[in-house]
Amino acid sequence: MSCLRKCPKRSHSEERAFQEHVRKVAQENGIRLGLEGDPDLQFLLSGATLVKIRSNSWQKTRFYKLEEDCKTMKHESRKVFSQSQTFSLDDIDSVRSGRQSEGLNKHTDHDVEDRCFSIIFKNKRKNLDLMAADPEQAKMWVNGLEKVISNLHNLSRQKRSEHWLIACMHKADKNNDNKMTLKEVKHFLRQINVDVAENYATDLFKQCDKSNSGTLEDMEIKHFYDLLTHREEIDEIYGKHAQTEGQMSAKDLLNFLLNEQREQASMRDALKLIEKYEVDDTAKGKKHMTKDGFMMYIQHEEGSILNQKHKGVYQDMSQPLSHYYISSSHNTYLMEDQLKGPSSTEAYIKALMKSCRCVELDCWDGPNGEPVIYHGYTLTSKVLFEDVIKAIKEYAFKTSEYPVILSLENHCTVEQQRLMAHHMISILGDALLITPLDNKMPANFPSPEELKGRFLIKGKRLNKLDTVFTNSSTVEEDIVSEEDEAAEVKDNEQPQKPKSKKSKMKLAKELSDIVIYCKSVHFNGFEHAKNNQAFYEMSSLKESKAFGLAQNSGTAFMHHNMEKLSRIYPAGSRTDSSNYNPVPMWNVGCQIVALNFQTSSKEMHLNQGRFLPNGFCGYVLKPEFQRDLTSQFDPNTLANGPWLKRKTFHIMVISGQQLPKINKNKNSSIVDPLVRVEIFGVPADNASKETRYIENNGFNPVWNERFQFDIHVPELAMVRFVVEDYDTTSQNDLVGQYCLPLSSVQNGYRHVPLLTKRGDVISSAGIFVHLMLIDAQNT
Repeated sequence: MSCLRKCPKRSHSEERAFQEHVRKVAQENGIRLGLEGDPDLQFLLSGATLVKIRSNSWQKTRFYKLEEDCKTMKHESRKVFSQSQTFSLDDIDSVRSGRQSEGLNKHTDHDVEDRCFSIIFKNKRKNLDLMAADPEQAKMWVNGLEKVISNLHNLSRQKRSEHWLIACMHKADKNNDNKMTLKEVKHFLRQINVDVAENYATDLFKQCDKSNSGTLEDMEIKHFYDLLTHREEIDEIYGKHAQTEGQMSAKDLLNFLLNEQREQASMRDALKLIEKYEVDDTAKGKKHMTKDGFMMYIQHEEGSILNQKHKGVYQDMSQPLSHYYISSSHNTYLMEDQLKGPSSTEAYIKALMKSCRCVELDCWDGPNGEPVIYHGYTLTSKVLFEDVIKAIKEYAFKTSEYPVILSLENHCTVEQQRLMAHHMISILGDALLITPLDNKMPANFPSPEELKGRFLIKGKRLNKLDTVFTNSSTVEEDIVSEEDEAAEVKDNEQPQKPKSKKSKMKLAKELSDIVIYCKSVHFNGFEHAKNNQAFYEMSSLKESKAFGLAQNSGTAFMHHNMEKLSRIYPAGSRTDSSNYNPVPMWNVGCQIVALNFQTSSKEMHLNQGRFLPNGFCGYVLKPEFQRDLTSQFDPNTLANGPWLKRKTFHIMVISGQQLPKINKNKNSSIVDPLVRVEIFGVPADNASKETRYIENNGFNPVWNERFQFDIHVPELAMVRFVVEDYDTTSQNDLVGQYCLPLSSVQNGYRHVPLLTKRGDVISSAGIFVHLMLIDAQNT
């Protein structure tokens, strides 16, 4: 059988030449990554033996190494038909040192802690749990991988693009002779997602084959690369503004920044950009920017659609907690659906690492007296409550230092409730807030700033908060209503004994006492809440109830959310863990708009976009008109007020760069990309427009199409860019997407990065646009 034939062995001299070629390619990529001669990188390139661990009985030795492209990991396989397997470093979410995965925690002993590490993937691929020969090697694996991944991530768009293209070229060079035949050129073009006519590929090849040797090598390959990556749209923009000896002087660049990019720039800013990005020393000496320098600038962070001032925490974080949108998760413990999917501490880690600041814990009596977390009355697996609290403690503040709310859905007996309280107090320690700040009765919420690094518990409480200071309550347990805690029976639950709407539960004093600022109460209407609820008493509302209130009582709902917290959660009928649209809930000021983080969806893209600015810290300050008690804002009617700031949003979708294939196998079809621009906000602002599709070109499609959107309430509006592969016979496939608030969009010529359906950055890919958000003309 042909599939079992072995490749012919290279001769000694051929092998030596091949190894020299591999070494040279690895060296070039190491330099490109800024890691020339780095010992950790050299260790990865040499490779080492590791033990791959799947269970107590499945622990097998495998040889792992980093390929010479410095972005692909290769490991041997014992499978008959597959001698080696690979995965891209782009697919790695994180590398964890020690036994910090469920698998390693379960299947290894404490004494090998310093030899273990885990590779966590971005997609649904299982963690790779590994054990090195000794602690020093484990440290080198972790340090090396983290270093390479970090440097890959920090490359400019241009360098990332260059790295990717050159890696593709080396893969197309089948016989590794550092030359490219016409056949290899055609293979390479398909690999980078561009399908060209036969004569175009041949003409391009002949144009570069100056030596007429029938192959491209050295400078001919560079010429081929330059022709391929040439961007006429950049030529046109640069040519229009380069008014000094065919180059951009500092004055020319300043004019571009002021008039085209609409930035508040000075001559000093222009000079800084020249110093940072100009690659030609002669031009730099003349304080000029060449086209290459301009390309570097326009593809770097200063040329991004996201306002760079919004990348860090830039908002006032000293206002009451109720004045912020809070990134919030529903059924956080689930990895998949809520009928039979697995529950896992990994789900909490993933949510917290995405700066989720409110996680949900569905708590039930477990065996051996230990409470467990799972979706009650279903086949979802169970995870120990104690293990979840340990994971939360470890990962809560790695990406954001602002407070985390633990939303308890409590179904436990009093005995196990006491154990829940014990675990939280002992594991979370001083980070757990168990008394009001300053040890005095508060009149309002503290701020995210004051609560940095703290955990707040949301749940039932036996009494009012002021009893903390009066010691008037000595009861050890009592009956409370189980209603509307989001501990209520959900639509899809079918308990063995149906509960009545007025069901009661016993609550342990130990658990009650650690509920400070987030006491769960039943919602009886806005007027009742205004007259009877303290600021710290909050309600959870099912999406259908909340949407009805938002539609019919928008202003009242907004006023309620100025002083009290509201948590919105998906209907229980969403057994597939799908999501509702969070935008209408933010429009009326709801803070804790809980979504299924485990489900990739448009709704999660909107959530990621909402919390992208302000340092991606999980807290975003609501607009002033949602915080001012005199405000009469209603998203459904839009009467005159400070919220009404009519704008016209002009968008020109110019081009795309290195869009990925939908299926990554080499025979998959080339994409036919189109771009859709969507606006989400108040109902009057919701809109969508799309370009035509470009046939067979995912590498450098050009659209040059203009759109215009009328915006009424820009402070609540979000823009989402969607790139799809057009299909005449079925639904279009998502290629990539990116979402951000309109208030964080930069004007002018900008690159829009693209994210996968799951919200991870697609290396090298993006679209190039021109944006202008201006005051609407009075008519």
